[in-house]
Amino acid sequence: VFGLGNKTYEHYNAMGKFVDKRVEELGGRRVVELGLGDDDANIEEDFVTWKEKFWPAVMDFFNLEFKLQDISMRQYKLVSPPMDLPQEKIFKGEIARLRSFTNQRPPFDAKNPYLATVKAWKELFKGGDRSCMHIEMDTSGSKLRYDSGDHVAIYPVNDSELVQKFGDLLNIDLDTLFSLQNIDEDSTKKSPFPVPCTYRTALSHYVDITACPRTHVIKEIADYATNQEDKEKLLLLASNNPEGKAYYQKFVLDDCRSLLHILEDFPSCKPPLDMVCELLPRLQARFYSISSSPKVHPTAVHVTAVVVRYTTPTGRINKGVATTWLSSKKPEDGVVHTVPCYIRKSQFRLPPRVQTPIIMIGPGTGIAPFRGFLQERAFLKSEGRPVGENVLYFGCRKKDHDFLYEEELNSYVQDGVLKLRVAFSREQAQKVYVQHLLKEDAKDVWRIIGQENGHLYLCGDAKNMAREVLETLILIIQTEGNMSEADARSFIKKMEGQRRYATDVWS
Repeated sequence: VFGLGNKTYEHYNAMGKFVDKRVEELGGRRVVELGLGDDDANIEEDFVTWKEKFWPAVMDFFNLEFKLQDISMRQYKLVSPPMDLPQEKIFKGEIARLRSFTNQRPPFDAKNPYLATVKAWKELFKGGDRSCMHIEMDTSGSKLRYDSGDHVAIYPVNDSELVQKFGDLLNIDLDTLFSLQNIDEDSTKKSPFPVPCTYRTALSHYVDITACPRTHVIKEIADYATNQEDKEKLLLLASNNPEGKAYYQKFVLDDCRSLLHILEDFPSCKPPLDMVCELLPRLQARFYSISSSPKVHPTAVHVTAVVVRYTTPTGRINKGVATTWLSSKKPEDGVVHTVPCYIRKSQFRLPPRVQTPIIMIGPGTGIAPFRGFLQERAFLKSEGRPVGENVLYFGCRKKDHDFLYEEELNSYVQDGVLKLRVAFSREQAQKVYVQHLLKEDAKDVWRIIGQENGHLYLCGDAKNMAREVLETLILIIQTEGNMSEADARSFIKKMEGQRRYATDVWS
């Protein structure tokens, strides 16, 4: 068993560990120890290291002897569609069904996303060189339903300039029509993505061109390097020896190089573009916590997202695929923009009883689902319902720059719906974060979660913030609830089991 996980999450590799243990309980004999892949570090290196132990163990266990030889990883062959193929038979970016974007019909889901119209786009940051978007998408007529706390999945499109670079580097007309067909005719998966389509469509809609390539991809393209030095370096990058692993870590992962960057840096390497399209992973939908309530906005979904943009150690500027694409969706000059999307249900839910008090912790765009929660509770209060206490811990850098939804939050405070606690991390010499404010409010935090059966929600960065907030909560429970550390951790576990402690975090 080799498990896939991420150390920043609490239940690290839980499924791999469970399967390994359960097979043993059922009488299975472990040929090689359980492997644990950590996506927070280098999951492929973890797998390669485990695989190096796996094959010798299998050979030994079954008394086998054979020489492993290098074989092509290609699963599909290039097929040229007829030149006179009608346009309506060619995929233009649809996820599964041909012409699903021109002939929309419910139900809408991962294979059949709804083309929502962008009806509002607003910049939330008031200064600095960063951008945070507030986007409102119209879902009227789609029959899409959501609850506060759910996620919207958005299918993005790759940057057209990056796409064109592939054509320029590999000397290919990107508007050439092509198809890929599984070499194994009995396979249920006939092609890696919807075909026939043009290379431009495939590189724009279907493959992830910005991710760091895995070593097997580099190994495959190395054969196409005509310069011997280029070829040797590429093969070293793809090798399993310590030198190769260290080179890959530095050159690809630390320097944030995509396959496009590697082709730029090894100009003699000109692999066939159909092979590149096959080897690259599929472009996945991006998930965003919905920042609105269906009670207030039944036919609209709101998204709050920071535009990702950073300079790599090689001096290149890398941009987030989805946020860069969404940043171009401003409804200006009568231009109508649409976004393919669907709703994913979440366990991040308001308490069933409106009177139950809640604590929400969400720095930065972690505020998104809580904006929906507050809209809902304010709406219920306006209807005369007795609404429980709502406490929000929000964190940002500076009040004048990135205090998201400041006016809206202050209106909830004035209406008696919200108690707001804001940590401005860079307004003083000593940095202040949400966990510091929690510690200051230890007695109130314990009153709500320990004495009034309140719910606590945490949304945002899993790597640092979520972990530090959890440790702060355990300290509060220990001191205010007179418990040992073990009992405090058990208390959090019990809250989780009762769905009174919920997290929506990402790394």
